[in-house]
Amino acid sequence: MGLDIRLPIGFLFSLFGVLLITYGMFSDGSIYQRSLNININLEWGIVMLVFGAIMLLLGRPRSKA
Repeated sequence: MGLDIRLPIGFLFSLFGVLLITYGMFSDGSIYQRSLNININLEWGIVMLVFGAIMLLLGRPRSKA
């Protein structure tokens, strides 16, 4: 049948989400002064990870039963 496009998209977004979450957790808090102390890296990392997980769930192979 071929490769479902949701699988590579899911892996990509999950990977970038984990990287952003890690950076947001361990970065210096003073860089968020300009954004009203909102840790935008952490928040968008969570959003990207959730989206990637949804894409991976939707793209998983189905059994033919």
